[in-house]
Amino acid sequence: MMRILVTGGAGFIGSHVADRFMDAGHAVAVLDDLSNGRRENVPAGAVFHEMDVRSPDAAALVGGGGFDVIAHFAAQMDVRRSVADPVFDAQVNILGTLNLLEAVRAAGRMGTTRFVFASTGGAIYGDSAPPPNVETVRKEPDSPYAVAKHTAEQYLSYYARIHGLNAVAMRFANVYGPRQDPHGEAGVVAIFCGRLLAGQPLTVFGDGNQTRDYVYVGDVAASIVRGAQHTPPKSAGMDARAFNIGTGVPTSVVDLASAMMRAVGRTVPIEFAAARPGEQRQSYLNIDKAAAELGWRPSVSLAQGLAETYAWFAKRSPTSIDSRA
Repeated sequence: MMRILVTGGAGFIGSHVADRFMDAGHAVAVLDDLSNGRRENVPAGAVFHEMDVRSPDAAALVGGGGFDVIAHFAAQMDVRRSVADPVFDAQVNILGTLNLLEAVRAAGRMGTTRFVFASTGGAIYGDSAPPPNVETVRKEPDSPYAVAKHTAEQYLSYYARIHGLNAVAMRFANVYGPRQDPHGEAGVVAIFCGRLLAGQPLTVFGDGNQTRDYVYVGDVAASIVRGAQHTPPKSAGMDARAFNIGTGVPTSVVDLASAMMRAVGRTVPIEFAAARPGEQRQSYLNIDKAAAELGWRPSVSLAQGLAETYAWFAKRSPTSIDSRA
């Protein structure tokens, strides 16, 4: 049995990760300030700490907790907010991460605590190279959120090379599934669920041919468990310790809308709206490295994942779902 800390463990992805570690019989603690997460997402039996990841209390918990694994999901994850307030984004996503890393270093656990960092696979690469992107492709982050994730990964590499940090970075594609926030990276799936439940048209921006790599949250949680068990290289650059986590399959927004309606057996019109300025045109990931080194591949098809996501939202009150585009 390992001692696991999941920061952001009351949120969408983090709570599924906490579930997965609990199911495996590990002792799980969750750190979350509930600014976006929900207390009811924390699995029964996990120890919950309501804390800001930037706080001295969070550092004290990390420093004194004797954790074997820290899965770091606590973040400012809204790209639009990062553009509007890059200082706040950096405070949470860079300084919050440094707060934890310094606590691990001060506790003398650089080589014994596995630090698994939740990064971004789509935003970090930008439009600098045609997809599918491999881990070593040139990075051109197009938002403060992506810049902060990239910077945090560089800090991980620094701490690994200089202080012996035992860390890996998981670069996620567009994650979707139950408990999804409609304002998250892949919020379009949650928005479509809300609109279908309300019998409203699905809004598509631009021509709808922009592509994303949609990966089910259960598959992502499984990848984190694999990442927690992986032994990273002792002294290598940032990309050597990073893994793309997606499906390797591009899906356009128009195709996603059609797949969603097929998966749930409901049909509504598709309406087109003006394109969003600066929106990335194509994004999907090469996942060969995760398959080769972690033994991980996604197991949930898009149709199955969409059906399960819709079923989860359908159990909630339709009026509680934000279905705005």
